[in-house]
Amino acid sequence: MRAMSRAASANPDPAAAPDAPPTPASPPVPLSSLPAPPPPEPPLFSGLRERAAGVFLHPTALPSDTGVGNIGAPARRFLEFAAGAGFTWWQVCPLGPTGYGDSPYQCFSSFAGNPYLVELEPLRDAGLLADADLAPLRRLSRERVEFGYLWEHHTRALDTAAEKFLAATGAAGSAKNAATGAAKIYGGARAFAAFRRENAAWLDDYALFTALKKHFAGTPWNKWDAAFRSAARARATLATTGTGGIAGTAAAITGTAAKTAVIQFFFDAQWHLLRDAARAAGVRLLGDLPIYVAPDSADVWANPELFQLDPATGAPRAIAGVPPDYFSPDGQLWGNPLYDWRAHARDHYRWWLRRLGANLARFDAVRLDHFRGFHDYWAVPMTPPVTPPVTPSSVTPPSAARGSWQPGPGLDFFRAVRRELGDAALVAEDLGDMSAGVHALRRAAGLPGMAVLQFAFGGDASNPYLPHNHRRDTVIYAGTHDNDTTAGWYATAAERERDAFRRYFGADGAQPHWTLIHAAYASPAALAVVSLPDILGLGTEARFNTPGRAAGNWQWRLTEEQLATAAAFHAPNLRVLATLTGRYQPPPTNHRPLATDH
Repeated sequence: MRAMSRAASANPDPAAAPDAPPTPASPPVPLSSLPAPPPPEPPLFSGLRERAAGVFLHPTALPSDTGVGNIGAPARRFLEFAAGAGFTWWQVCPLGPTGYGDSPYQCFSSFAGNPYLVELEPLRDAGLLADADLAPLRRLSRERVEFGYLWEHHTRALDTAAEKFLAATGAAGSAKNAATGAAKIYGGARAFAAFRRENAAWLDDYALFTALKKHFAGTPWNKWDAAFRSAARARATLATTGTGGIAGTAAAITGTAAKTAVIQFFFDAQWHLLRDAARAAGVRLLGDLPIYVAPDSADVWANPELFQLDPATGAPRAIAGVPPDYFSPDGQLWGNPLYDWRAHARDHYRWWLRRLGANLARFDAVRLDHFRGFHDYWAVPMTPPVTPPVTPSSVTPPSAARGSWQPGPGLDFFRAVRRELGDAALVAEDLGDMSAGVHALRRAAGLPGMAVLQFAFGGDASNPYLPHNHRRDTVIYAGTHDNDTTAGWYATAAERERDAFRRYFGADGAQPHWTLIHAAYASPAALAVVSLPDILGLGTEARFNTPGRAAGNWQWRLTEEQLATAAAFHAPNLRVLATLTGRYQPPPTNHRPLATDH
């Protein structure tokens, strides 16, 4: 039956009800007597309120003599450049130990530090290494990271240093050894014991996982013997003599786990020194936390009940990805196992709070990669289940088009974060076509979002990435680690985009990188972040990552000469630009006015 109109229902035909007395009109209610509407709930977090400028460079890209950048002296030299350029933030990618594909977004642990980032020279100076241990690394490229050689030579050097540290500080160490630099480095045995106690919640699992992975020749954990496919079963097996087919090797596994803990101790000690240097330089550190963890990781192995896994095999029942869109007609399969958010909620998000708390202890602020997953996530069922990691050699997984959106934990998760961790400094990666619900969640949480200027020129004036549409609660980039450099982007962009770029900025396109740097600094966004390749005007050869490419990523490195150029020629200009746009407050000077000053 067709519904009657609102006007008809409000004014019925008098002939239809001849005996109904007329309804007297209600007297108007004074506005002053109406109850006030409840005030809107304030955002959970304060966000990044200070107008500032930041620089992006992952530590592996820093100059060094040992084949890869590190968090020691090279990072401290970079802080000097950053402070001189007026940057008050340094943003990096995740710092975890990398595995398949060398991606910092697919780590063996979301708590541990990447051993490649440990500076080796202090270990040599303390007597834990010899020059001969560093010699193979010094022959490596200064312009690219050769991960295959690092896996062999850098790993061997750290293993040697950890073994000597344990010998110098352990029960077998003599009094003479206890007085050496090897025993005293970073506080020695007492500091190491304190580090193990304070980080036992993740360190014990990660150390054992790493030792077992070595024992099983690097295979994924759910290909190990059944007795070792979870942390609990592995410990029970190792505690039972002669069980599980590894009689006589339990001591070796325990020894490898101990060396893994020492290497994490080295990383932690060097990171604390870097944090102290950053504070002294007035530079804060912005970290990055992927929402998902790698399938072949200590995180999943030690906490299988928190993920959507087949309990019999450990294989994921569904994996993460994104649906088909303009850029990916078939969608994308990421291969990460999905969280069982109900299990997390029953546990009051304890694992997530530990993970986020560990990152907030390491950084001054943390970017949440793929923020959308907290609102809803794309789940692709695996039938039959696929054994991680999902690689080209795996059985072919189903199409991402077969997935569906599933609800995430929403604001309940961020309320738990606020209760446990306080007013955490978080940034929401909300790039792309987000639903209204995602934006509402970000606003309710009080998190700044992101914008990328390279995405601004493919539409009309309503494009949210154009500078005139930027919000204050935003971190603005020319491009991210997943984009080409600005020079490379402009060289390969469609002419329609380049024409829009030139007309919008009134620029000739000769130096597109500086055009976007200026635009980022002038933006209303609270934080503007630019990259070293863009500061130097480098092309596609300096691109850090190409999504969808299985190999050849994450290898670009800054040379000493390029850093010197950036410090000498670009840092003064960047500092002036930051001052002019309100992103840097120069220290006061003892200016004595001349007699003619008024």
